[in-house]
Amino acid sequence: MPAPIRLRELIRTIRTARTQAEEREMIQKECAAIRSSFREEDNTYRCRNVAKLLYMHMLGYPAHFGQLECLKLIASQKFTDKRIGYLGAMLLLDERQDVHLLMTNCIKNDLNHSTQYVQGLALCTLGCMGSSEMCRDLAGEVEKLLKTSNSYLRKKAALCAVHVIRKVPELMEMFLPATKNLLSEKNHGVLHTSVVLLTEMCERSPDMLSHFRKLVPQLVRILKNLIMSGYSPEHDVSGISDPFLQVRILRLLRILGKGDDDSSEAMNDILAQVATNTETSKNVGNAILYETVLTIMDIKSESGLRVLAINILGRFLLNNDKNIRYVALTSLLKTVQTDHNAVQRHRSTIVDCLKDLDVSIKRRAMELSFALVNGNNIRGMMKELLYFLDSCDPEFKADCASGVFLAAEKYAPSKRWHIDTIMRVLTTAGSYVRDDSVPNLIQLITNSVEMHAYTVQRLYKALLDDISQQPLVQVASWCIGEYGDLLVSGQCEEEEPIQVTEDEVLDVLEGLLVSNLSTPVTRGYSLTAIMKLSTRFSSVNRIKKVVSIYGSSIDVELQQRAVEYNALFKKYDHMRPALLERMPIMEKTATNGPTEIVQTNGETEPSVVETKHLPPVTQPANQANDLLDLLGGNDVPVIQTTMPTKPASAGGELLDLLGDLSLSGGPTPAPAPSVPSSQPSFLLDGLSSQPLFNDIATAAIPPMTAYNKNGLKIDFTFERANPNPNVAVITIHASNSADADMTEFVFQAAVPKTFQLQLLSPSSNVVPALNQGTVTQVIRVLNPQKQQLRMRIKLTYTLKGSPVQDLAEVNNFPPQSWQ
Repeated sequence: MPAPIRLRELIRTIRTARTQAEEREMIQKECAAIRSSFREEDNTYRCRNVAKLLYMHMLGYPAHFGQLECLKLIASQKFTDKRIGYLGAMLLLDERQDVHLLMTNCIKNDLNHSTQYVQGLALCTLGCMGSSEMCRDLAGEVEKLLKTSNSYLRKKAALCAVHVIRKVPELMEMFLPATKNLLSEKNHGVLHTSVVLLTEMCERSPDMLSHFRKLVPQLVRILKNLIMSGYSPEHDVSGISDPFLQVRILRLLRILGKGDDDSSEAMNDILAQVATNTETSKNVGNAILYETVLTIMDIKSESGLRVLAINILGRFLLNNDKNIRYVALTSLLKTVQTDHNAVQRHRSTIVDCLKDLDVSIKRRAMELSFALVNGNNIRGMMKELLYFLDSCDPEFKADCASGVFLAAEKYAPSKRWHIDTIMRVLTTAGSYVRDDSVPNLIQLITNSVEMHAYTVQRLYKALLDDISQQPLVQVASWCIGEYGDLLVSGQCEEEEPIQVTEDEVLDVLEGLLVSNLSTPVTRGYSLTAIMKLSTRFSSVNRIKKVVSIYGSSIDVELQQRAVEYNALFKKYDHMRPALLERMPIMEKTATNGPTEIVQTNGETEPSVVETKHLPPVTQPANQANDLLDLLGGNDVPVIQTTMPTKPASAGGELLDLLGDLSLSGGPTPAPAPSVPSSQPSFLLDGLSSQPLFNDIATAAIPPMTAYNKNGLKIDFTFERANPNPNVAVITIHASNSADADMTEFVFQAAVPKTFQLQLLSPSSNVVPALNQGTVTQVIRVLNPQKQQLRMRIKLTYTLKGSPVQDLAEVNNFPPQSWQ
């Protein structure tokens, strides 16, 4: 049989192939020749054939049939054969294949070989692909080589010991005696691998960490010698002595100094020296400085040293290298909570990074900018962030808008500034804001009584300029419906009032109803606003015509609203002024949403009915019954022990005029009327002198965590309703510590049959990432028998595009919540 071609010739031949098919043909032909040679037990060219096979494996072609030939080469006495055999074993074998166990005895023999290079091959192979069984069998030989005086073998043995510890952690103590003298070695290779071994042992065992803390002075001395030593051509990289060893020592110091005062004290001086003496003109120096900064931030370092570290990161922000700028921003983001004032000094540099072309840097700069916002710099920072929002890519707009909302809510210097800022966001990026932004802004406007005229005028102007931003249009429609009379009367004092007629306002709202840009939710807002204006404007006939037209709309939601509003005009006109009165001031119980938000025909909208404006009770009983029917049925958000009996006066045409009507609000001017006994008493709760949600007893019931898994945390807070002590009001607070929003969030609960449970609508169906907000939802539980409360909850949400569903039992409710 002719001699096979050499590896060099094979590479040259394969590179001449013009197509993939031609290359495959060459490979298949050569593989067939190699197989034939293996079958004939050709020892002369086995080494050459395995080398060619490894090259084909690197190109992505199957080479598994060469595994046993690698073992034969390892068993050979020639160094050249062993070298190719061990290389083949590292590439073609792993612990999932039983074949690798056949080489255990060969490795053991080679570890005791008289030639250091053969021992080095065995150590490299064991450290690369040794299984836990092999590591147990050969750990003794590795430990012996770790104690040898040969630096070539010691450095390889140290790295092999790292692999053994990772595979079999309980063998860690075996290597403890051998580590005593490792740091006294002069050879940098041994020092480097020894530090890697010590780092691995400290990370895996608290006992080892305590044991090796006494080595801190020795590590400090080694690092000091590296910094102060002169030029050494053997270890010099860009003018810095052995930067790889310096980085490894700094990482080990970070682990040893974390949470330990004495160790941190011992390394403070050397860290300051490294930070001030390292050259920053080359990337090598920047790598050492970065590790120094991480070490300073992790240990219990002095405040001056921490300021020095943050100043180094500030210098990194001015570097031309994008990777260095990104690393600096990420590190500052981690430290901004603990060293806020020091990071604030670099605020202008951080804001400049918002203009960077790299999207990763822009995102980190945006997150850090929001973390730097406080009451002192809110105006300047918001100006920069709003400019960024105006010019940034669409992928940033949602997160930026959300950040502006949260910062403005927390640090707003005045209500006018707050309203102007949020309106600017809605005008700039209205299509990207979160679902809860509309009710949040409506609540803000409602509670700012002195700003009503100014706000409605600003929103009306914005509506004339652009109706494409749907959240802005929804807020504007709601405000015009509530405060349209202030707009027409020109009562604005903050800026020059505009002259607007009732017909012009109605023209704008009717234009929204017919616009192709309007979503069904926006049309619902517009129709409700027109209906509210029937009690504020004199153009009632025109409003009646508009409402009647949409009674036959193809949009079912819009049609239902129009039919209900028509019924309000025809059958319940005496109640219309009371039902369409202005919203009261809403109480806020969470940082990300109003107290009372109800689902109205599929959209999130604050309730338009409140009890304090109900007419004085001088009307006949049948009118009171009509009122109860209008509000009543399944939509009253209280626990129902009996289904309400519908009075005959309502006939079969009882309509829920405004969707889910909430009975929240202030007290009524007069006591509730007497009604027939067929009406369940709970229907009168909202009409009594006590409002539904403002009647909570303030007895302290400790909160509890009901669920904490996969980043989702559900906390329960408890309150007791005054009128009915058997009713417990539980508010859930859902927060999300994951790095992505949880969308389509649904919370469901079930209780035993002796209880009755009512779930109100949640504040949002999106739980913001990184604990930037919470979703709240109210549960009312009727417990007439005062039994211990038990609950089963079901959680459904989507995280990073994947649906998640989970069940949990909650049995540890505090006794005060059910007794």
